[in-house]
Amino acid sequence: MRENPDYNDLYYQNTTVHSQIIDIVTARAVPLGEFPVPMEWEAFFGNPHPVEIEIGSGKGRFLLEASKRHPTVNYIGIERAQKYVVLTQERFEKHIRHFGVDRASGTFSNVRLAWTDANYFLTRYVPPASVQAYHIYFPDPWPKKRQRKRRIFRNQDFLSALTHTLKPNRGRLYIATDYEEYFQEIQERLADLSLLRPVEANCSPDQDIPTNFEMKYVLEGRNIYRSVYERCSS
Repeated sequence: MRENPDYNDLYYQNTTVHSQIIDIVTARAVPLGEFPVPMEWEAFFGNPHPVEIEIGSGKGRFLLEASKRHPTVNYIGIERAQKYVVLTQERFEKHIRHFGVDRASGTFSNVRLAWTDANYFLTRYVPPASVQAYHIYFPDPWPKKRQRKRRIFRNQDFLSALTHTLKPNRGRLYIATDYEEYFQEIQERLADLSLLRPVEANCSPDQDIPTNFEMKYVLEGRNIYRSVYERCSS
């Protein structure tokens, strides 16, 4: 049995036909295929601010709080499940209504949702050495043995794209999971990447923003495992 799935063009043709980029403020959705490959971040966001990407943004809690805290950072939340894309849109919409946010004020203009496959987006649309940070919080551990080949950190194309799209010297990868066995595997696989080096796990400026999964797991008494990696210059 193949350890890793075959992520070929036919696979992506079948799984990304719906792919869209969604503007949080206007709710305008544009097919991903209408954007240049790779994207030009300054043209995409309309400003030269640094870009951070959350892979598997779920219900959007981290994305909302981080983008509100750092208005001069551009955020992209990648999510493959449509139900979570919808829930994220609803979360932002409720916040805008509840706090009377003026849509013309620029609040949340630094946020886009990418409804698509993360590996597809990274390998095709993200320019080399252009991302300030990746946030990967509580990725699906696919705990059953026959499912483990689906783990995102087993995808060599993904790992290569993740590494080469981070900014040298400054680019960071933030990871959190409640699944100890998967955490160990992630560390082993990242140790094989010469361009990444581990740094102090408590150095994340936004570690105090829990995702919905983290809030749930903490209440259940589970341990949370974290790691931070930095891209080397060469």
